[in-house]
Amino acid sequence: MIDRTWRTSSYSNSKGGNCVEVAGTTACGVAVRDTRHREQGYLVFDSAAWAAFLREVRAGEM
Repeated sequence: MIDRTWRTSSYSNSKGGNCVEVAGTTACGVAVRDTRHREQGYLVFDSAAWAAFLREVRAGEM
């Protein structure tokens, strides 16, 4: 199993809103999980898909 360092958005608050955590993985891409249901696992997106997602978010398209 790969040891991941999870990061929560700086927009998250201490009240546990609807947030996700992200962890970079060197072999597979980027892992994403729900902060409220961490026990349910995570999804992994390859680096190209994650970069495309971030570009669209930053451009205000999502």
